[in-house]
Amino acid sequence: MTRMCTRCVMDTSASDITFDAQGVCSYCTRFLEQSRIAIQPDPSRQHEMLQSLVAEIRRRRGRKAYDCVVGVSGGVDSSWVLVQAVKMGLRPLAVHMDNGWNSELAQNNIANLIRTLGIDLQTHVIHWPEYRALMQAFFDADVVDVELLYDNAMLAVNYQQAARLGVRHMLSGVNHATEGMVMPPSWAWNKFDRRNIVSIARRNGVKIHTFPSIGTLGRVWWGAVRGIRWVKFLDLLDFNKAQALDTLESQFGYKRYPYKHYESIFTRFYQGYILPTKFGVDKRRLHFSTLVMSGQMRRDEAISGLQGIAYPSEQALEEDKAYFLKRMGWTPAQLDAYVRRPGRSHTRYGSEVPLIEWCMRMRGRLLGSPAT
Repeated sequence: MTRMCTRCVMDTSASDITFDAQGVCSYCTRFLEQSRIAIQPDPSRQHEMLQSLVAEIRRRRGRKAYDCVVGVSGGVDSSWVLVQAVKMGLRPLAVHMDNGWNSELAQNNIANLIRTLGIDLQTHVIHWPEYRALMQAFFDADVVDVELLYDNAMLAVNYQQAARLGVRHMLSGVNHATEGMVMPPSWAWNKFDRRNIVSIARRNGVKIHTFPSIGTLGRVWWGAVRGIRWVKFLDLLDFNKAQALDTLESQFGYKRYPYKHYESIFTRFYQGYILPTKFGVDKRRLHFSTLVMSGQMRRDEAISGLQGIAYPSEQALEEDKAYFLKRMGWTPAQLDAYVRRPGRSHTRYGSEVPLIEWCMRMRGRLLGSPAT
């Protein structure tokens, strides 16, 4: 029997969830413990940290054309980072990765933003036949995190661009206020596990030639050795998603998406159909719960928002399903067979998890705190 938290909307679809005597879950409790500084900041301290960061970025700029890199997907979080960076006098290079699944709406949102802000955009286009083969390998492996491919490649491209430009800061839209609740381990996989990608690809006879990727040691190299910092920029701002959306719409011609991360056709099909159908995972629960706990959504609104499918309409779902089948070269029968097969753990394949855990322990010792 499914049980839902009495404070947020996380439920037992997260297999490791626990509840206290009042029915409050471990996910929102942990969120409040780890994110209180971000969602209830000391304004003066937050302002001081922001000004210090901006001053450091400007100081390192010198005569360079750019002083930071901002990865943009067309979503509200990364779009707001760009707007605020320019407002503060920084010179960001916007970096976008095109994996062949961009929605027209996302492309228009990015184009309007870049044009209005008057900044430059660097788009990395992934070789589609190779990317499709990698996706097919992940589907055949029946692992939950097919988006590991995009997320890992986007991280790699951002680090590569920062190194190419000689800049030390990558400003990220990742933040505690709208996505700070920890992802259940059964819902996703570590985004720096390059070995997992290579192992799953090799299992299908796929060789990686052009696909940009980054592993744990690469992360250590770029960060600890080269000094490139990945900064949660929005955590230094008073970030309210609804207010940011209103401003983006009124000043930049931005069009909003029905749910978080729906700027990609595949991502919305993956989150709206594949995850719920094959794995019993509805990521709206995590996204809504974070907004509830950060005071940006009422719990009753979240419960109402979870009703029905994770799509604006059945017609929209069928349109995306048809596009997915055509893009992947599948038949409806192949899709049906795929979603009916049981999922498999990423641990069945090669992984960098032992190395990742070792690095986290070492980092914890160096910082004088336990790794989390």
